[in-house]
Amino acid sequence: MTSEEIINQLMVNYKAFTDFIVNLDEKEFLFTEKNKWTAGQQAEHILRSVKPVTLAFGLPLFFLRIMFGKANRPSRGYGTLVHRYYDKLAAGGKASGRFIPPEIAPTQKEKICKDIIAATEKLCSRAAKYSDEELDKYILPHPLFGKLTCREMLYFTIYHVEHHHNNIKEMLHK
Repeated sequence: MTSEEIINQLMVNYKAFTDFIVNLDEKEFLFTEKNKWTAGQQAEHILRSVKPVTLAFGLPLFFLRIMFGKANRPSRGYGTLVHRYYDKLAAGGKASGRFIPPEIAPTQKEKICKDIIAATEKLCSRAAKYSDEELDKYILPHPLFGKLTCREMLYFTIYHVEHHHNNIKEMLHK
């Protein structure tokens, strides 16, 4: 994907997710089964996940290079990254630490969704300043994958929200 396609897909996926969440009734928003997160918790997890990516894309490139280094391999494609994500999940990978959401009340639904869209818009604005070469040159840490190129981090961010959107739909049988 080009950087323009990445930015467009980020907005499409995050808007679809927040539109879906906002339109859930209270029962659906709080529903859970098999110890899975509620829709509200998944929305909070998405917010907690996109915020650090947004922050990282706001840092100067020299800082990224100093803190995390430069890529020593080409960026993986979107499909490859999604496949690796499922491999990590199958091997027991899951959210940890600050990415685990607390219980979320229905009264928090609209604010979380507004915050998700605001963070995504800021991320897109910041990512738009990166050239395709820079997306492939600089790396960021990911708690499940280790080091990812900036392009791969954006690919993950695109897919991550889609993954949780699908999880909620499946849980609610929608």
